[in-house]
Amino acid sequence: MLSFLPAFVRGTIATLLLALNTLCCASLLFGVALFKLIPISSLKKLCTLIMIEIAEFWMYCNSGWMKLVGSTHWEVEGLNQLDYRGWYLVTSNHQSWVDILALQHVLNRRMPMLKFFLKQELIWVPVIGLCWWALDFPFMKRYTKAYLEKYPEKAGQDLETTRKACEKFKTTPVAVFNFLEGTRLTPAKHAQQQSPFKYLLKPKSGGIAFVLDAMGTQLRSLLDITIHYPNGNPSFWDLLSGQVPHVVMHCELKPIPSEFLGKNYQQDAEFRAEFQAWVSQLWLDKDAHLARLHAQYPTPTDRARQNSS
Repeated sequence: MLSFLPAFVRGTIATLLLALNTLCCASLLFGVALFKLIPISSLKKLCTLIMIEIAEFWMYCNSGWMKLVGSTHWEVEGLNQLDYRGWYLVTSNHQSWVDILALQHVLNRRMPMLKFFLKQELIWVPVIGLCWWALDFPFMKRYTKAYLEKYPEKAGQDLETTRKACEKFKTTPVAVFNFLEGTRLTPAKHAQQQSPFKYLLKPKSGGIAFVLDAMGTQLRSLLDITIHYPNGNPSFWDLLSGQVPHVVMHCELKPIPSEFLGKNYQQDAEFRAEFQAWVSQLWLDKDAHLARLHAQYPTPTDRARQNSS
């Protein structure tokens, strides 16, 4: 709609709209969160539902400024299999900071709100940290192997923290999200890892194994999402300034093997090996899927490689 304006002007408008949207919705969220502190279970549940509505409105408004400043072509498959009242474990490849807003734009109100497991330190992020806390995003305190050797009594506390966090998810449908790669894909990280995958970093299995252990049989489906940017991986500024012309996203619902539910990833070596093999196969399939997408929608890098060969 505003494509006639220079990119810098569009980016400035989108930044102001994002900031205003965040401050307004955060103010409403904090107001409801005060009532959630009252120890009445029915009131807590009502407040949770209201806060989810506020968060989904925030995402809806973000979709609004994305449409205002840009004309992105969204090519999405697999949304018809989703249920707003279901419980899901969700994962995706991770290439850009744009991934999160892209996922929220596509999935908002089609399935329960995505909730990420966050490092405990992130609660101190201004405004957003308190929003995550109010919305019951789980904050994790992970201990290093060296720390546990020095303080063995702390062993298992991170899993217990996960279980307590997941208790809040048992009455309200939720989509627990985890980027298996743990960080964004860059050529430098790919080379440093010596990743066996062409388009992915190595997956980390422990995070989702913790979630499955903590939530038992509630999570029976994995929503496996593959994202591809035909014009190359965009920066967040590209999104703000309306310079993300095309996004391809494929959603596939997969069953979680029942034998994986409620198992102890840290202490059960046989289960750990089976689970890692399952995750590795997921990543092999995703890498092959990305190869097909790169062939169908070659990026500028792909075309440069083809021209040089």
